[in-house]
Amino acid sequence: MTAPTGSSTGLTSDPRVRGLAAVVGFLVVVELASGVLQGYYTPIFSDIADHLGISDADVNWFEAAQLIVSALVVPPLARLGDLVGHKKVLLLSTAVTALGSWVLAFAPGFTTFLIGWALQGAYVVWLPLEVAIIHRRTAGSGRQALLTRRSAAVLVGALELAVIIGALTSGALVEATSMNVLLALPAIAVTICLVVIWFGVEDVPGESPEGVDWGRFDWGGLALVIAALGLVMAGLVVIRLEGPTSVLAWALVLAGLATFVPFVRHEDARPDPIVDVRLLRSAGQWPVQLTAFLFGMSVLGAQIPLSTFARTDPDVAGYGLGASASFVSTLIGVYVVFMAIGAFTLPLTSRLLGARNALVCSALLVALGYALWLPLHDTTAQALTNMAVIGLGSGALVAALPATAAAAAPAERTGFATGMTNATKTVGGALASSVFAIALAATGSLEGPDEGQAPLSGYLTVWSICAVAALLAALVLLRMPARAAESPVEHQTTWV
Repeated sequence: MTAPTGSSTGLTSDPRVRGLAAVVGFLVVVELASGVLQGYYTPIFSDIADHLGISDADVNWFEAAQLIVSALVVPPLARLGDLVGHKKVLLLSTAVTALGSWVLAFAPGFTTFLIGWALQGAYVVWLPLEVAIIHRRTAGSGRQALLTRRSAAVLVGALELAVIIGALTSGALVEATSMNVLLALPAIAVTICLVVIWFGVEDVPGESPEGVDWGRFDWGGLALVIAALGLVMAGLVVIRLEGPTSVLAWALVLAGLATFVPFVRHEDARPDPIVDVRLLRSAGQWPVQLTAFLFGMSVLGAQIPLSTFARTDPDVAGYGLGASASFVSTLIGVYVVFMAIGAFTLPLTSRLLGARNALVCSALLVALGYALWLPLHDTTAQALTNMAVIGLGSGALVAALPATAAAAAPAERTGFATGMTNATKTVGGALASSVFAIALAATGSLEGPDEGQAPLSGYLTVWSICAVAALLAALVLLRMPARAAESPVEHQTTWV
């Protein structure tokens, strides 16, 4: 393939980063596949349900399974990337994703499909690992943070455009071919990624180039973090599926939160923890990770409420857009296009405003967009405007957060820092999804828009939470030292 030139991105102007454009070009292919995975299945969920002989409500188990896997795999894989090399772990996660995708294509029933869907969730670590690869590739250039932000913007822009391509492709082919063929296309795309990564991305040794000493590996920390996150995520999923009165759900959440206490103590006592709690407490990291958590509440948690609101018939419920499935696709398309714009313009806004202020403004755009839903939710034009504003801010945050985390981490922890932005974002999305399900309990946003209508106050609660979370993220980012977002630093010594 032809690598992108450096004229538009400034990637090749420095001889010390010669070849970076080619690496980014190959990684763009990976993000195109990631975008296909994230956009391809949404328009055909009902068709998948028919294919498997399940109800539309059972489709929610797919999201539940993937949320759990996403939260659990990122911390260990990100740390492993720092130890053995980010390319090796990127290959591993891609192979697991490809396996899951092929399982979906030939799954004979619901259980097998659910397993495949869970395995496919390994793709969530792709972007953090790619940012870590770029960050390490540009070390010593004098423009490491700048080049990482620019590259991340290109990757996220490609991701968002591929989401649209994936959604349009599946919608166009669903009536023209069999479900097995339809589901095999994403699997083919991910399999191609394996070849692209193998031949296109250089293999830079990790912190332990001779291999990991598995005897000294932090198995205790791994077990504790899996237990803590697994219990919390399982509890949130049960709340989302069974409602807030479930005793089992709250017992799981409380057990998970309690497990974090011995986990933090264990990690603080180790010289080589799997989760560097000291780094996460540093002045350059905690604002980024907390922002990712707050951002996840809207970017991951608000998708189903927005869809059900758009599909609600105003003649029946007194609110809603009465939109068809095709308009919901258009609404998502507008949102994703503006996410791509927000990502592609991140280098410009960072140059004009400074990296930290660009992040703050992006969070404020998300807050403004959701706040606009409160008075402006009666027409399709208002909905499209709101989603455009949200998309601009969200696209920039998706690109900037892992790059900013990398800039504020020591070289041997870049994969961990970037990966944690996805892990905290996933947990934030799961928490918000459960809260929103409670707010919309009368509909069951769990069951679909045809199963009943929630009061409008439920949707106003959702939009208010998203707006407040984004506003809090902007305030949190103001606590981050300005230089932490501009250039790589050594291990922070300022604790908050």
